Amino acid sequence: MSIPRPAFRPFHVAAAGALTAAGLLGVAAPAAAAPTGPAVAEPPAASTTTQDRPLVIGHRGAAGTAPENTVSAFKDARAAGVDYLEIDVQLSADGVPFLFHDNTPARTTDVAEVFPGREHDPITSFTWAELQQLDAGSSFDGKFAGERIPHLDDAARIATVNTGVYIEIKSPTHSPGIEQVVADALEQDQDWARLLEAGKVTVIGFDETSNRTFAGLAPEVPLQQLTGTVPGSATLERWAGFVDSVGTNYRALDAAGVARVDAAGLDLGVYTVNSPEAVQQVIGLGVDMITGDFPIQTDRYLDGQHPYPADHGVQITDSVNDVPGNDVQPETGEHVVLTNTGSRTVDVSGWLLRDAANNALVVGEGYALAPGAQLRVHTGPGTDTGSAYYNGGTRSVLNNGGDSLALWTDEDRLQDVFAN
Repeated sequence: MSIPRPAFRPFHVAAAGALTAAGLLGVAAPAAAAPTGPAVAEPPAASTTTQDRPLVIGHRGAAGTAPENTVSAFKDARAAGVDYLEIDVQLSADGVPFLFHDNTPARTTDVAEVFPGREHDPITSFTWAELQQLDAGSSFDGKFAGERIPHLDDAARIATVNTGVYIEIKSPTHSPGIEQVVADALEQDQDWARLLEAGKVTVIGFDETSNRTFAGLAPEVPLQQLTGTVPGSATLERWAGFVDSVGTNYRALDAAGVARVDAAGLDLGVYTVNSPEAVQQVIGLGVDMITGDFPIQTDRYLDGQHPYPADHGVQITDSVNDVPGNDVQPETGEHVVLTNTGSRTVDVSGWLLRDAANNALVVGEGYALAPGAQLRVHTGPGTDTGSAYYNGGTRSVLNNGGDSLALWTDEDRLQDVFAN
């Protein structure tokens, strides 16, 4: 069941800094004659008070608006004014710390063209020179063609004393000695040292053994233990001996979990929180940190502004991820529901739906949604009608365990983000 959509204050005029960030993120403020969505009201007070405001962390930079773990994503996060940008660090075959999330290069690079047959090789089996031959941007959008896999230090050069860095030590068993490499970088590189002195570096990781190792090497650096769900009190008490905070999947979090973390004397962060509804949900639970792919939208929501200044009134109102039978069966397979909640007909031809893993669904030509009308956008095959468009895919793309989806116009303007 989806969370009711919160009310927003109408977007009129933003501060110059917000407009600059929106432009850098490809989210344009509407012109005076642009269609508007439905009348909206003030957001809940809990989301606007400075005292209760959680820290905002841009996931993999700003993975919703630029290719994850790239310089462009880091710049988007910085432009959004986030408190921190989050990165994933691994070691190349020749020991260079680079920023990449997956265990293989298949999903986010052009490895199939550059190194045929190595698509599913461990990303850590590539040398730094080989990694620099890969395009890490085109798979997200052609306008990012040529983006390279960054070095660890690239993040420090983009970060500021206002926008710090969360460094996730990714799959440490695949990168032996990475804890020492990161600790040395924080101590020896002047950009990292500057951020560390300003209190703008936190190291995070899922691997408890790795976190213990890092804590022994750099006890002065704040450390966060990541977990899929909040464990019992005994485990939290053990973690409190070497970490300062816990980060968990927001979908599995409840008030009891928050209370256990608080009782252990630890701060609490949540990931990956992408929709305003989800942001409001975790604010209600009292979390300290929110990590998400769309930090500028989260920041706008927390400021009491409409998160989507270019909103035409078309929203994602449902995502049917797990249907009875095959997810891509003809006619009735998995699909996303778009609804025109505005007062004007909107042509959604060529609009794009992109999920957190960068899977994409498109809307075909000839679809104009009248006020109140709905359109089902299916992954699989079927017969196109006025209320349904079929992408003709052969494999499911919607995550049955919960996903987030972003809706973009054919002019690359963000309209909505939905999570289930």
